[in-house]
Amino acid sequence: MDTRTSPTRLRIHQLQEALAQAGVHALLVPSSDPHLSEYLPERWQGRRWLSGFTGSMATLVVTLDRAALFADSRYWVQAEAELAGTGIELVKIPSGNSSLHVDWLASEVPAGQAVAVDGQVLGLAAANALRQALDAAGVALRTDIDVLDAIWPERPALPTQPVYEHRAPQAPLPRAAKLAAVREGMARAGATHHFVSTVDDIAWITNLRGSDVSFNPVFLAHLLIAADAATLFIGDGKVDAALQKALAADGLRLAPYAAAAPALAALGSGDVLLVDPKRVTFGLREQVGADARVVEAINPSTLLKSRKSAAEAAFVRDAMAEDGAAMCEFYAWFESALAAGVERITELTIDEKLSAARAQRSGFVGLSFNTIAGFNANGAMPHYHATAESHAVIELKPGEGGLLLIDSGGQYLGGTTDITRVWPIGTVNPAMKRDCTLVLKGTMALSRARFPRGTLSPMLDAMARAPLWEQGIEFGHGTGHGVGYFLNVHEGPQSISKAIPDPNMAMEPGMITSIEPGVYRPSLWGVRIENLVLNVPAATPENDAFGEFLEFETLTLCPIDTRCIDRSLLRDDEAAWLNGYHATVRARLAPLVAGAALAWLNTRTEAI
Repeated sequence: MDTRTSPTRLRIHQLQEALAQAGVHALLVPSSDPHLSEYLPERWQGRRWLSGFTGSMATLVVTLDRAALFADSRYWVQAEAELAGTGIELVKIPSGNSSLHVDWLASEVPAGQAVAVDGQVLGLAAANALRQALDAAGVALRTDIDVLDAIWPERPALPTQPVYEHRAPQAPLPRAAKLAAVREGMARAGATHHFVSTVDDIAWITNLRGSDVSFNPVFLAHLLIAADAATLFIGDGKVDAALQKALAADGLRLAPYAAAAPALAALGSGDVLLVDPKRVTFGLREQVGADARVVEAINPSTLLKSRKSAAEAAFVRDAMAEDGAAMCEFYAWFESALAAGVERITELTIDEKLSAARAQRSGFVGLSFNTIAGFNANGAMPHYHATAESHAVIELKPGEGGLLLIDSGGQYLGGTTDITRVWPIGTVNPAMKRDCTLVLKGTMALSRARFPRGTLSPMLDAMARAPLWEQGIEFGHGTGHGVGYFLNVHEGPQSISKAIPDPNMAMEPGMITSIEPGVYRPSLWGVRIENLVLNVPAATPENDAFGEFLEFETLTLCPIDTRCIDRSLLRDDEAAWLNGYHATVRARLAPLVAGAALAWLNTRTEAI
């Protein structure tokens, strides 16, 4: 077999041989690591290494005679292209939360055979669902072997980048206060100990940041909190002596990364351990001492960090202004360069220039995700990423128009940003304008909503979809995700989506969430308009007679291009909202820009 033309086929074949030698019929390869992270260190990019599919979310299943990749609609076009010629079939699933691969395994693996999965990267809740389905089918589950490790000769090691402190004033709540708040949550659950594996929770609790993965400023570690002490399990050399001393002053000692499992095993009679079944792996849960009692509940820190304080919200507003100013600088250059027609501009150029503009802003640390710049058909792939081998040139053609979708964001010491805008290239046609206007109507409908405090976030999803549903249009991704504070760009527990609600998804003051409906027309164009919003108290005519209400403060500051809008499709109150938003954008950003950027801002924020 020629590995130069088919390395994926060779790897799948080698894996199938390893499965046969191990006596198992199938291997499940999730997009996961021991911390159930979204962005994975290279060591746990096994699904990508095996399949060649580079999307951020998917599940690979390899049996002795088949291989299948399970991906949702955000990745279908990308997956079909990247899997071509590999022999791996694409199984299209309705959403990223689908468990179709579980049903597929239960039906495809013969009774009496076994399915293997690395228990160290399999979530506890996912493991329970998988075991239940396989037990019903008479199929065994093996979580004690890492079959992939046997065929990956140059598997990357753990990252070694140093950890640093997120300091005041941008970190207004001290580490000791956060530990105290988490311990209050432990006490309410009746726990003496609490084990945390999710890296964003650990970064928030400890006021530490790192660069062990792309985009999210986090580091690999586990954390075990007791009533009067805490242990951070982290790689050697990642914390310098001065920071170790500061951590020790807050009762936080260090231990080797690999010592987490033995520490769990050492828990015994009288110890009550709190773990979050959605945020800890099956492999680590299995290490807990047999005599210890386990309480399963959401990590207290997940709820605490989702509710930004007034001080944090103030810093986020500043970060949004810096981000908006960077976009003014970029878009002023972009429109001028495009009109001049001298410089060759591609989707890669956009990423390069926009990232450079952000890098000039105060407090900027890095990007919050891979910039998505998709021209025309490429914009129809929600998670498209241009590469040197495959990208589009942005060009004005006589008599033709197009849409350029740009989804981008930055990490600042005072917040995390995520914004999507669509820009006209040439003269856009009426169908493009209609799609842009319908998406804008969806963004506005939810942005203007008021709702009782405690409303479960998925209940709000239909508000953004309603203007699209009226026209028989749907989009396959969620409407909104939570956003961290100089942390993960995708954060729970809230999710404005079709997810089945649970009580932890209640909307509370201080939560930051995206609003991003879209329309995607394969091979033509894509439209998405995304702002971040903050939950704030709402004054109501009934003066709280029916309880406390919340509304959204729009945080994102960047014009929405009115050249893409069909004014006849907007009600007067919708046009008034857009004009009011643009007035705010102009007032907030004008002091931060000058020259061509200021002129561009003034032009793009004119009232309609």
